[in-house]
Amino acid sequence: MLAVTRTSGSYAVAGVVMALFSGASVFLSPARAALIDRYGPRRALVPMVAAYTSLLGLLAVLVWRPGAASPFVLGAVAAVAGAGTPPLGPTMRAVWGRLAPDRALVQRAFSLDAVAEELLFVSGPLLVGVLVGFAPPAVGVLVGAGLMVVGTAGFVSSPVVRAVPAGGSEPKRRTAGRRVLRGLGRPVIAAAGVGLALGVADLLVVAFAETRGHGGAGAAWVLAALSAGSAVGGLLNGAVDWSASAGLRLSVQAAGLGLALCGAGLAQGLGTLAAAVAVAGVFVSPLITTAYLIADETAAPEARVRAGAWVNTAVNAGSTAGAALAGVLVGGLSVGDVLRGDRRGDAADGGGRGAGGGT
Repeated sequence: MLAVTRTSGSYAVAGVVMALFSGASVFLSPARAALIDRYGPRRALVPMVAAYTSLLGLLAVLVWRPGAASPFVLGAVAAVAGAGTPPLGPTMRAVWGRLAPDRALVQRAFSLDAVAEELLFVSGPLLVGVLVGFAPPAVGVLVGAGLMVVGTAGFVSSPVVRAVPAGGSEPKRRTAGRRVLRGLGRPVIAAAGVGLALGVADLLVVAFAETRGHGGAGAAWVLAALSAGSAVGGLLNGAVDWSASAGLRLSVQAAGLGLALCGAGLAQGLGTLAAAVAVAGVFVSPLITTAYLIADETAAPEARVRAGAWVNTAVNAGSTAGAALAGVLVGGLSVGDVLRGDRRGDAADGGGRGAGGGT
């Protein structure tokens, strides 16, 4: 985002380029995962990562100097790069499912993965902030590409990954694919709901902080509280040996997240909002982890990567839709009304101010 903004001089162009990159990455994820299921992790990931990182390198060259490339070229390269994003997360979780037949151990692994992601969401922007203090933002793109190469190389060189066979025959893969789609309704809907809630909350927290004069720094603390709560929830979820079924846990966790967000909608100050979203965050990682577990249990061995990719796609698509929905609603409602899902917002009670802050 920073690199495209600098080279184009336009936040609008940067937003469109990022939307093209993210959209291609999210919505083509199941198709890329199908290639992993068909050819195996090593045969599919190596050329996929090579193409992806090469395109990121090209993008870094294009954004190195202001005005070096037209917005159309930036958008085209970003879209093609996003289309090739390697599905490392779903592939990794599918390998864990093969490696650990004990479902309790798989749950712990998935929970630690969710916690690691939360830590990356917190630390990533901080590292970028340090990097752009002494180097062009395009260097960040190159660093990301380098990390992708190193991480993938370590992953595919593992003996466990080398032992993963390619998918079965074509009829067997088609049957597995249909089974994936039939069994993923609940986890995909729950994952989309989490993404929707997070997408809405991210924008509304910023609007809430700005309308009360706290600015971006205040919003950052609240969003950090959300990530911290999610990390704690992920650790607790992995530490408990649950007797309840994954399906029941999914419903309880979704209800808990909804109630916590309703409480956040009642917050009157930044401190109470931070506490409320931290409680909401406690349910986020466990809910996503449980959705992945159900998908992994439901899918045939020939379609496990696709199953995880559908859940991942649902979270990201829900987040994108949530941000767009919040941007529309915040113009006519107060921030608390939108968090609670209350359509009776009173413009005189902060809705108008929220519109200015949200925009």
